[in-house]
Amino acid sequence: MLTDDKPQPGNEWTMWFDGASNILGNGIGVVLASPTDQYFPFDARLGFNYTNNMAEYEACTVGLAMALEHQVKRLRVYGDSTLVIYQLRGEWETWDIKLIPYHDYVKKMTEAFDIITFHHVLCDENQMADALATLSAMVRVNEGQEMTIHVRQQPRTAYCQQLSLEAARENQDPWYLDIKRYLEKGEYPEEASENSKRTLRRLAAGYLLSGSVLYKRNVDMTLLRCVDRQEAEQIIEEVHKGTFGTHASGHTLARKILHAGYY
Repeated sequence: MLTDDKPQPGNEWTMWFDGASNILGNGIGVVLASPTDQYFPFDARLGFNYTNNMAEYEACTVGLAMALEHQVKRLRVYGDSTLVIYQLRGEWETWDIKLIPYHDYVKKMTEAFDIITFHHVLCDENQMADALATLSAMVRVNEGQEMTIHVRQQPRTAYCQQLSLEAARENQDPWYLDIKRYLEKGEYPEEASENSKRTLRRLAAGYLLSGSVLYKRNVDMTLLRCVDRQEAEQIIEEVHKGTFGTHASGHTLARKILHAGYY
């Protein structure tokens, strides 16, 4: 049954498809989703010349074949090609001789479904299939070869992960340890040269020790609490996520941290 009537929910599956044809090649992308939100993405680089509309039809036929392999009987299909969707809904005629075989083939495939509906969406609402199609059009793969694409979850920003790696590799003592010891006990690091001692004294003049907490005197004479790597990592994440306002990056992020009273 080929219709645009809204099917009843329940065991209904969803499919998004897209085709891409550009100077780099031709590719298709399909995403099939089960009623329990299991996703089955697929993309392929096409090995012969296609028009963009042919690539759209090719993506649709592959997606329908995937649905039939999963024994889907109720399917809701989304695509961003106005021409292909309206032709499949029977609202537009198919005159292009290159598309007529595709249209007839899809129409025959739809007979295997109890209910199948076709819906047009904007490109912004078809991003996953579009990304797969574009990727497969750009990547060169030899005939018969398959390429594995790894997608991993990255729970923290790259620079926060780098801080963790550096902390694991380096000594866990805070960066300000020598300054704090000098202000607290007047001690220098072992084997410190006279030049290093003079440098440490000059640096220490810009800091204030209050109890066990070290502060950096800012240019406007406000006090910024010195933090170690672990605290710095947490502060960076909180600032970037918006705890101290809107998201920030680069120099803006650094200024927000300073304004929050940390150094």
